[in-house]
Amino acid sequence: MQFTNFMEKYPTHHVEILKSQTQLTSVDDFIQFFSEKIENNPIAKKIAEFDHYAHTSALPEGEIAPNIKAAKHIIFCFGIKLPNPLAMAPRPRSIGVCELEDRFTIVFMEAPNPMMHKTMLDWVAELQN
Repeated sequence: MQFTNFMEKYPTHHVEILKSQTQLTSVDDFIQFFSEKIENNPIAKKIAEFDHYAHTSALPEGEIAPNIKAAKHIIFCFGIKLPNPLAMAPRPRSIGVCELEDRFTIVFMEAPNPMMHKTMLDWVAELQN
């Protein structure tokens, strides 16, 4: 798992998994994996799936890197507390999955709650075993 400040301000984690190193064969397989993790977590709630590739490719001005073959998000929330309106800003959570020629990239922003962040790190770590 690698950490970067994407665009110098978004705390982002990502991992690349070679297709030869996983039994999952598509972005949909990864989204299903995360969907099951969310459904089995007592405080997580799945909100939606978003096909970022389809959305961007349908836009007249849409641009997609040529090496990206598919890209989807699973959107969910861990919101166990709502102490004030500002707590809504970093919610909901999203995990993105991109398919490239020889690998998949899993990416998500750091969660403000360390326990929830660790949960997402653990989910991704399971993919690497």
